[in-house]
Amino acid sequence: MEPLEKIASRILLLRGHRVMLDADLAALYGVSTKRFNEQVQRNRDRFPADFMFRRRDQEVRILRSQFATSSSGAELASWGGRRDLPFAFTEHGAIMAATILNTPRATEVSVFVVRAFV
Repeated sequence: MEPLEKIASRILLLRGHRVMLDADLAALYGVSTKRFNEQVQRNRDRFPADFMFRRRDQEVRILRSQFATSSSGAELASWGGRRDLPFAFTEHGAIMAATILNTPRATEVSVFVVRAFV
C-alpha cells in the first residue's frame, strides 16, 4: 500500500467532518500519542473547534465494536489502554499539529496528510 493510500485509509467521517484520530497522527508524525496530545494541550489556542474536537463516548463505543477492541470502560484502568476520549483532527488540525511538533518527520509527512484529505 502506498503512503498516500495508507494515510487515506485512516481518515474517518465523524459529525460530518473528515478527520484523523490523535493516535494515527502521532504514529504518522513519529511521536507517541502521549507526547502528541501534550503538545496539542500546550498549544490549545491553535486548535479551534473546527480544527479538533474530542470524540464522544458513544462514538468510541461504536468504533470499538467495529474493530472488536477487547478493553473498554472500567477494564481500561486495569488492562491499560486509553483513559481519555481520543481527539479527532480535521485537515486543518492535522496540519497545525505538524507545525507544533516541529520535527523533520512531521514536516515531511504533513504533505502526504494534506494530499490524503484532498
